Amino acid sequence: MTTRYGYPSNGGPSYDDDVERGVRRVDLTTGVSVSFEEWGDRSGQTVILLHAWAESLHSFDRLKSLLPNSFHLVAMDQRGHGDADKTVDGYDLESLASDVVAFMDAIGLSSAILAGSSSGGYVAQQVAVRNPARVVGLVLIGSPRSLRGRPTFADELALLTDPVDPVWARTFVRNFPLHHEVPQWYLDDRVSDAVRMPAEVWRSSLAGLTTSPAPIETGSISVPTLIIWGDRDDLLAEQDEQALAAEISGSRLLVYEGVGHLVLWEQPERLAADVAEFVYATVP
Repeated sequence: MTTRYGYPSNGGPSYDDDVERGVRRVDLTTGVSVSFEEWGDRSGQTVILLHAWAESLHSFDRLKSLLPNSFHLVAMDQRGHGDADKTVDGYDLESLASDVVAFMDAIGLSSAILAGSSSGGYVAQQVAVRNPARVVGLVLIGSPRSLRGRPTFADELALLTDPVDPVWARTFVRNFPLHHEVPQWYLDDRVSDAVRMPAEVWRSSLAGLTTSPAPIETGSISVPTLIIWGDRDDLLAEQDEQALAAEISGSRLLVYEGVGHLVLWEQPERLAADVAEFVYATVP
């Protein structure tokens, strides 16, 4: 196991709690190197934040300061995104979930609550299905029950070339309707995330997500789960979110009125309060 960035060979932490930490990298046993960032108290409940497709760990920059400092928050770049390795393959759901488990091993975490935005919640579901002992709870934020199928914009990605055009990336980012004001700097950062992904990663990562079996159709999820969905989501249907909630025993579906698919972008304050309440209720 890697000893970079202060982690000893047994995977346990060797740094103090409550220390300001920047973005670092860690090598995973799955063969990739990913970047991650931590906040809060490492002796508190760990919450791993999993970003959406075509984003990065920095998509949580507005949320992180709103969550209690008593939590141990960890955000990681998934392969192909942000500062993580841009591999040519490994974008199927099983591989992405394996990266999360390997990441937990690399930084010495036996278990955690997983909070995923959009497709990040899809990956979180896969981890919970395949490695239930590693998951304390799930927060699924605008996350699908299934991504099977070919989205209409796949044809557009087939024509994408390197370097990715920032004008195209900005148009792509703004194609998702917003029903609440989002700071311009945050939107600019999401455009930056988009242009850092090579064209082939855009295609491969989308194909991996949309051809993999839905996690809930391959196994069961029994950990406490909070599902958050905006009632103006034009990508995920309400009946699918209700079906997902019905298939996860004891889960709760929380509907945000007047909010679109990008719950994390539109409502970080409300989201932080609901995540905190869920964490406190799950791990008293």
